Amino acid sequence: MTETGKNQGAAISCQPERIEGQRIYLRPITMEDTERIVAWRNEERVRRNFIYQQPFTKEGHENWMRTKVASGEALQFIICEKESGRPVGSVYFRDMDSLNKKAEYGIFIGEADSAGKGIGTEAAKLAVAYARDRLKLHKLMLRVFADNQAAVKSYRNAGFLQEAYLKDEVLQNGQYRDLLLMAVLFEENR
Repeated sequence: MTETGKNQGAAISCQPERIEGQRIYLRPITMEDTERIVAWRNEERVRRNFIYQQPFTKEGHENWMRTKVASGEALQFIICEKESGRPVGSVYFRDMDSLNKKAEYGIFIGEADSAGKGIGTEAAKLAVAYARDRLKLHKLMLRVFADNQAAVKSYRNAGFLQEAYLKDEVLQNGQYRDLLLMAVLFEENR
């Protein structure tokens, strides 16, 4: 990172495409997904697992789409059930850095009835394969609250390993929460 907080390397150029899984597929996000994303991100079940705790707004999401997704600094996908086509969540790659061949991964399951059914793990496995094979990253990292054991287990199942344990890293609702840094290294993309 430079002193201004911008990535030194240019954004990684890769046109998003539909990614097929067994029970789900990932499709590129569009502006038409804005209302759904805002509603999902503002649900307490979803928001409590994000470092950013402020209410999510339509304007904020549209700014993300214009400044990050449109510029290629971020890629975002909607997780859809294969059988019905119903959107149930989202995955994204942010802070994409071609100089260092790395990015940060994030995910959330927006539909409560889809949580805890392995969809997040399947989406993470698809994202890991996409990062390795299409984006040609060397490293895909993520941040997760240490007490979010279901997510930690899902990430491990997708190939992420813990790199650091950050004690009292984030203050939320008057209490400090510990954070884990996890990553997958793709040695073939050195």
